[in-house]
Amino acid sequence: MNIEIEQNETKGAAHFTENNKRLAEMTYSIASKELIIIDHTEVDDSLKGQGVGKKLLFAIIEKARKEKFKVLPLCPFARSVFDKEENIKDVLR
Repeated sequence: MNIEIEQNETKGAAHFTENNKRLAEMTYSIASKELIIIDHTEVDDSLKGQGVGKKLLFAIIEKARKEKFKVLPLCPFARSVFDKEENIKDVLR
């Protein structure tokens, strides 16, 4: 599964697209150079139960580690993953 991240100066999204249809995405706002705020996750019903939301989050976490910024998860799904996974808390704000 190929997760891509698109970003402009104020917003971004990790997404999975198949046959030119976006089937899953996790969106975020860029609060500063040091902080992004994850605000929404949406996964098509055809992908439910396959861990796609978590893959979206981990793509953003990888970017956060490379670019040295923190993540504030306001999205309930992203927050729940951060609450359960100790190995990703290094990027948590």
